[in-house]
Amino acid sequence: MIVREHEHDYVLIQQDHHAQISGYILEQWKSEYFLGPELRDSVEYAAYKHDYGWKEFDKQPFYNDKENKPFTFFDFPNLPKIILYKHGIDEVEKVDSYAAMLCSEHYKRFLLNNTSIEAQAFVIYEEIRQQAIVDTLNKFNKRLFEFHYSLLQLADNLSLYICMNEPGTSKQNEHPFFKEGIPTNTPLHQFCTQKLQLRWLNNHTIAINNFPFKGPITFNVKQKVVTKDSITNQGLIESYEEASLEELLITILPG
Repeated sequence: MIVREHEHDYVLIQQDHHAQISGYILEQWKSEYFLGPELRDSVEYAAYKHDYGWKEFDKQPFYNDKENKPFTFFDFPNLPKIILYKHGIDEVEKVDSYAAMLCSEHYKRFLLNNTSIEAQAFVIYEEIRQQAIVDTLNKFNKRLFEFHYSLLQLADNLSLYICMNEPGTSKQNEHPFFKEGIPTNTPLHQFCTQKLQLRWLNNHTIAINNFPFKGPITFNVKQKVVTKDSITNQGLIESYEEASLEELLITILPG
């Protein structure tokens, strides 16, 4: 769950909803900037489904009793997180093995430096999964895979920028992750700068420098607002289930 805290309430955005934004953004990447176009459908599917493992978890969000607030995807405990990571990759692999390999790499890198037995077992399992997928492909281009992974990571970060910041926020009040811009991996530097600079023009519009997309991108951010009083009185799950789903229209423009 992506969580923004206010004085009297929380804004909650499901990870799977965030991933849908990632996928839609990636669909708008300029065709002439896309290497390996025969794999484009798989790369876009990976972006749309990269957080699929969170889908059922986020329908009934978990409460962090130590911090007295809903768990976010940052502080959610690692052991159940590993289970949902694996489940999500398994489900993607049923549909598209190349997309699953991209999702596998995405999560594997999160846990590379985690020394727990469970995290290291996950890393090893995913390395074996990836090699098994490579063995089924007619040909595998590592450099092309890194380019596609870089696109997935960029689309993920762009969507996180949108979901983790308050609409219309000033640059100095942006989430710390994004104040210096969104870095891009080396394989993308032939098409865009090393860091994309973003800024909110108003509550519904974001400008990006060095715009690598086909044109303006418009979509809805789906979120729920849950009051702190409601959580105190009836708990997080019931409060979340009763809250109305809001849709905030956002447009990304060159700038």
